[in-house]
Amino acid sequence: MKNSVIRNASKSAGPGNAVRAALRSGVVLFFLVAMVAGGAFAQTGKLVTLKVGATPIPHGDLLQLIKPDLEAQGIRLEIVELTDYVTPNILLADRQLDANFFQHLPYLNDFCADRKLQLESAGQVFVAPLGLYSRKYKKFEDIPAGSVITLPNDPTNEARGLILLENKGLIKLNPKAGLKATIRDIVENPKRITFREIEAPQLPRTLDDAAAAIINGTWAMQTGFIPSRDSLVLEGAESPYANIVAVRKGDANDPRIVALLKALQTQKVKDYLNSKYNGSFVPAF
Repeated sequence: MKNSVIRNASKSAGPGNAVRAALRSGVVLFFLVAMVAGGAFAQTGKLVTLKVGATPIPHGDLLQLIKPDLEAQGIRLEIVELTDYVTPNILLADRQLDANFFQHLPYLNDFCADRKLQLESAGQVFVAPLGLYSRKYKKFEDIPAGSVITLPNDPTNEARGLILLENKGLIKLNPKAGLKATIRDIVENPKRITFREIEAPQLPRTLDDAAAAIINGTWAMQTGFIPSRDSLVLEGAESPYANIVAVRKGDANDPRIVALLKALQTQKVKDYLNSKYNGSFVPAF
């Protein structure tokens, strides 16, 4: 873009104007960021729109919480509620969203590699611990031999769930599988558990038939579970799978995105997560 500015300016007004044009284009982003920092969007009296796709709990709740804070800065936050793990990234890549808020970085990286998308993280907000839930058993040890356990079918969360179960001694995985483990990498299964891979949003529905299910914190909360209270097994706060705000590559410095992250990474958000969700979601900033 800068080269195009220089060429056009050179043709019309000579090299001196070309340099000035290039300098002007180079500092536009700086001044936009400064405008957000100084609340200049609000001073214009005209709101700019920021369209963010998010799953309902807690992502959508957090966006609703900070919506007035962004509006005070001159940014109208438009929240698009989505209920799956594919559509938000497709819409973002297609420029139908300015950002999305539903996933962790390993999932984003795998998704982009598979779909050849140019997306990146603008910053992390909280950890939604993965847990094992059951409507039939009160303790992890009570799950009988020969039972069925369901788990997410996307590569990142499937491996994450299997590693959680391995850490609890239920199974043993091929050590070479690492963070790419699937049910085909189970090398020891003394209880002869049958594992079924299911799309993440559908996992709570399997609890009527399966002995237990590995469910992401978002879907567990949406089903009515409190992870810190109701899970049979739960990831620790040290989990590296922090939920992020994702944007198209190069957009992390968009002043609207900068303002969004700043609003999400506050004590107000920490207090809300702790009080509303009983510590089931852990701030990651």
